[in-house]
Amino acid sequence: MKRIEIYDTTLRDGTQGEGIAFSLVDKLKITEKLDALGVDFIEGGYPLSNPKDAAYFKEVGQLRLANAQVAAFGMTRRRGVRAADDPGMQALVAAEAPVITIVGKTWDLHVTEVLRVELEENLEMIRDSLAHGAASGAEVIYDAEHFFDGYRANRAYALRTLEAALRGGATRLVLCDTNGGSLPDWIGQVVDQVLDAIGKDTALGIHTHNDGGLAVADALCAVEHGCRHVQGTVNGYGERCGNADLTTLVANLNLKMGCQCLVPDAIGRLTETSRYVHELANLNPPAAQPFVGPSAFAHKGGMHVHAVQRVPQSYEHVDPRTIGNDRRVLVSELSGASNIEVIGAKFDLGSDRVVQRRVLERVQELEHRGYQFESATASFELLVYEALRQRPRYWSFDHYRCVILKSGADSPVTEAIVKLQIGDGIEHCVADGDGPVNALDGALRKCLAPYYPLIGNVHLTDYRVRVVNPTAESAAKVRVVAEFRVVGEGIPPRVFATVGVDENIVDASWQALTDAFEYHLIESAVAPR
Repeated sequence: MKRIEIYDTTLRDGTQGEGIAFSLVDKLKITEKLDALGVDFIEGGYPLSNPKDAAYFKEVGQLRLANAQVAAFGMTRRRGVRAADDPGMQALVAAEAPVITIVGKTWDLHVTEVLRVELEENLEMIRDSLAHGAASGAEVIYDAEHFFDGYRANRAYALRTLEAALRGGATRLVLCDTNGGSLPDWIGQVVDQVLDAIGKDTALGIHTHNDGGLAVADALCAVEHGCRHVQGTVNGYGERCGNADLTTLVANLNLKMGCQCLVPDAIGRLTETSRYVHELANLNPPAAQPFVGPSAFAHKGGMHVHAVQRVPQSYEHVDPRTIGNDRRVLVSELSGASNIEVIGAKFDLGSDRVVQRRVLERVQELEHRGYQFESATASFELLVYEALRQRPRYWSFDHYRCVILKSGADSPVTEAIVKLQIGDGIEHCVADGDGPVNALDGALRKCLAPYYPLIGNVHLTDYRVRVVNPTAESAAKVRVVAEFRVVGEGIPPRVFATVGVDENIVDASWQALTDAFEYHLIESAVAPR
């Protein structure tokens, strides 16, 4: 198997993406996570750019890393200054990282128009900078910025920059598609020609951006043509459209191209690692992210579900378990009986075609009215209980009322009143809240708590509202999807979601709230009073 080095730049290049920010603690946690996967190099940041990156290199030395080497990133020295006197070079050496990665200009346009130095001076800046880094005892890697654009514009000069880096002591030459606009065919041609020019044994690397939507394809093409060092970021974070997504790259390299990268069991932890980094970045995982996304192995069409149940590879290019993901079967108006059978497995509906059809017809009817059950599995399961005539009634609803008082510049005050019959008792409770949903939640809990104390373990964690028929403007129906987390002593944590639809956003929210409490009581095997 061809061995491919993985170089992660999530902590530096990734943080240049819009909305991405990691604390120092986050960066150290991600470092440990990447090291456990067997990432070869972890680029921690540019120590001169900000205090956090400088602090990172002080703290990371306290970690016991088993597989990765930490790299400090920086630029070539300034013109007219000795490398030893340049503040950037001094910061790189002072970071005491085992690896120093230096980026230099390859495109003559950048040399003359951006840096505004002579072409020969740029070559000396590259050589001097890498030589200074190597003299400190660190391994030095050279990132050839804008290489593919520079090679197209002036091939001879682009190659001379690589030769200058080699003379300076670079152990790896990384060709960067910095603008992210190159096509795979051009990437392959250039890699072939560079290896012919500087020697087949040169440790060549690839660094791609996703501006053309081809970062992963470009990197895989570079590997096919001889690169054995690949750079990218977890989840494809990065400036503009991002960098090559290492989760997609590693999965393809390992499962499709037979390449060896990371530690042997790491491929099965890609999904968990991806979502861990999304969580620290405070971002929701993109549903359609290849391999590791929540929808990567989600099946919705009835024909697809029927086929994948019989022959998984008929609609799945790899086994989702190999990368730590799961198959999901969705229920919607596009579903067939097979979807209902799979999702309703806990109800043993396999042979009950009458109930399957009843549930499917109900789902199709409700989705026509604006409901959506793909993520609201709790509300869907309540439909199944209903179809089976097994849905318990924990209370009888009488009425609710919300009053919102807004006076002058003061914040509005909301009061909710809920009246229920529970067993032989009548509960009529009032609660204040920060809004109608919060107030209704409070009043409903007051009514239920004396009879069903387990309600206290249910907590709202997310709340999303979507207009269903926007042409109706402010009179449009809205769909509310509410996510809840069950947490309590001796109770396994559980997350579920419910849905409500109405022209009145408060009533849509009421539906989602009551479904959530009812679902939790059913799942907890609580008998109605």
